[in-house]
Amino acid sequence: MKREDLILKWLDNNLTTEELEAFKNLEDYEDLVKLSQAMMRFKTDDYNSDDALADLQTKLKTKQNAKTKKNWLKPILRIAAVLAIGFGTFYYTATQDTNFETLAAQKNTITLPDASTVTLNSLSSIRFNKNNWNGNREIKLTGEGYFKVAKGATFSVQTTHGIVTVLGTEFSVRERDSNFEVVCYEGSVRVNYNSHSVILKPTESFVIIDGEYIETGIVSTTSPLWLANESSFKSMPLRYVIAEFERQYNVTVDTKNIDTKQLYTGSFTHENIDVALQAITLPLHLTFKKDSDIILLSSE
Repeated sequence: MKREDLILKWLDNNLTTEELEAFKNLEDYEDLVKLSQAMMRFKTDDYNSDDALADLQTKLKTKQNAKTKKNWLKPILRIAAVLAIGFGTFYYTATQDTNFETLAAQKNTITLPDASTVTLNSLSSIRFNKNNWNGNREIKLTGEGYFKVAKGATFSVQTTHGIVTVLGTEFSVRERDSNFEVVCYEGSVRVNYNSHSVILKPTESFVIIDGEYIETGIVSTTSPLWLANESSFKSMPLRYVIAEFERQYNVTVDTKNIDTKQLYTGSFTHENIDVALQAITLPLHLTFKKDSDIILLSSE
């Protein structure tokens, strides 16, 4: 049976067992179900598809002998269903968010609807509504991203830790566990975190570590080092450094034999795991042993 006939019979709730299995095997089966569900949620003041459908079905049942009438009503039922699906499609697409995410050891640059861009670091994601973008340039970020914002309406980045608001600038946001960091590279940004509200100028940063506010610091780079495949830290608890290392190399590090609260200042490359391990362990007098995808750290 043709795809179109299957969909029409599905709308009529008139599929046989075999036809239902064929319908479930359609490539866009899940999308059709979602659209149908969206249609059921869509309501207007002037039209109720459920009532219309129930009314037509009642007429069909009470006039079973009126074959001509039945044949005339069936196309109307299909038209009503198609119109309802159309409304549902509009509702579904207008309210759905667009999502992007990266895997371990992966970075990705996304162009937003206004030509702004965001580069996501490993194991990060963003979510936004492109259909409402011109009126509300708002992004929900999980993980770490570097933003280049085109001038225009207010642009905001929401995280579980705080909100960053700008008009047109370049900045980075890191939101990892209890670590929240915003760095301004161009223009200015406003950071709202609990009772703190700070405006950052170029080279200034705002850092929260384990829920404690760290004084605004100065950075010496013009963009995040991770864009060039290098992670850099200043007085950062070792556990955050190890977590970033695991994201960049997609490995597991066993730290049960070391103190992960000790502070680390330095950087490691994303392009050579042995060099990266030496950069982390040597300053802290640690040793490492690799066993497949597990790396064991120990004190000297």
